[in-house]
Amino acid sequence: MNDNLVYIKSFASPDVDRREVLRYAGVRESTEEVDLMLDECIKEAEKVLSYKACYRIYDIGVYDGELDLGFARVVSRSLLKSLDGCKRIIVFCATVGVGIDRLIAKYTALSPAKAVMLQALGSERVEALCDSFCTEIASELEENGGTCTRRFSPGYGDLPLDIQREVFSSLECTKRIGVSLGDNLFMTPTKSVTAIIGIKM
Repeated sequence: MNDNLVYIKSFASPDVDRREVLRYAGVRESTEEVDLMLDECIKEAEKVLSYKACYRIYDIGVYDGELDLGFARVVSRSLLKSLDGCKRIIVFCATVGVGIDRLIAKYTALSPAKAVMLQALGSERVEALCDSFCTEIASELEENGGTCTRRFSPGYGDLPLDIQREVFSSLECTKRIGVSLGDNLFMTPTKSVTAIIGIKM
């Protein structure tokens, strides 16, 4: 069943995984100075971050070696393996908004070290958002006796990155949650993710 509806979800701020932020920042061992900088970044970023996702549900099938995702056809062994046993998928886009990009740009000149920390924080924030989205979807499916696979993004394995164009066309990401796709296939805001989740019932 392809219901042609684009659903939108908003989320409260997930808890910050400080160790994950430091890992993204390349910090092997934290110091009091680093911890203080991270505290400052979290405090400043929380004022501008927003947590949104849009998604659609599609039936899928395999025809003549191609995986029909409902919104696009693709040849990808790695995605096919990930979706083994699934007859439907959820395709989604999630973003924490453009505010973090503006902060990063601001501090690139003022404090490169802080800009790096904000980059790392932004990456951790959008991953935490994706985790929250997938957890909520899994909970909803579980109520109906279903489960879902781990998310799989364009560019993973042998899934071509250029399928992003079809994802954006399907979800109307710019209209729905303010995420746009450039000719180079980079997303704006940069702290945004697209992915596919398999549904098993």
